Amino acid sequence: MFSNYLIGLREGLEASLVVCILIAYLVKTGRRDALRPIWTGVGIAVLIAMGFGCVLEFGSQELTFKAQEALGGSLSIVAVALVTWMVFWMRRTARHLKSELHGKLDAALSMGTGALVATAFLAVGREGLETALFVWTSVHAAGDGTPRPLIGAALGLASAVLLGWLFYRGALKINLSRFFTWTGAMLVVVAAGVLAYGVHDLQEADWIPGLQHLAFDISDTIAPDSWYGTLLKGVFNFQPDPTVLQVTVWLLYLVPTLAVFLAPVGFASGKGKVKAPDEQGSQPSKASQA
Repeated sequence: MFSNYLIGLREGLEASLVVCILIAYLVKTGRRDALRPIWTGVGIAVLIAMGFGCVLEFGSQELTFKAQEALGGSLSIVAVALVTWMVFWMRRTARHLKSELHGKLDAALSMGTGALVATAFLAVGREGLETALFVWTSVHAAGDGTPRPLIGAALGLASAVLLGWLFYRGALKINLSRFFTWTGAMLVVVAAGVLAYGVHDLQEADWIPGLQHLAFDISDTIAPDSWYGTLLKGVFNFQPDPTVLQVTVWLLYLVPTLAVFLAPVGFASGKGKVKAPDEQGSQPSKASQA
């Protein structure tokens, strides 16, 4: 449940910040007439993301067991690739996100209503599709048949919407570079577990050999149906009897990816607090004056 909460919070906060920046810019420049197309684009993006999740969930139920495992394993790898790209992209471009969105919005305003809808849709739609895919693969990996993963994702999205509203109202200040660094690092750990379980799915589908070659089996020590076994599985996709290939893939992904992600970069050491989007445009931050 926690891993899905983290996914919903991280992805949802990105989308919330994008919407806040777009709305604050339109309000500040006196273009409130353009707010409706922006909300239309956001609504379309949300509906498509939800539809994509429904297609994954209900479409996979019609498949055979091996086909389900092949689909789940393949989509797990795709989801890990997308999330990895996303956390590195946000870490690299978060400092310039506001000015980049303002430039796109200025161009859309000159082109008309359709361009405004498309701008909002593209800005939010990517996070929505990534969230739907990653939550689905995480729920598939959990495989406990409970609604807890979906509840966790929903709570994460709700928290992100609340935080976005507080940013916009100027009621909350937070070091976003530090926030995205730490949540990104936790998502890399979650993604490593999803990747390992995706490999296991592909082994069960007979796409990859080695299903019977276990690296270890500590099921007697950490029972899968115990509360701590369920907790480890829900947070890290931990499996007490992984195959050799699962452990190998987990290590080959986690260690170098985490090391590169946590390596010092320009904005990761930024000390400025991010204010509400409408305040940022009128007052430069201390970090930008330094």
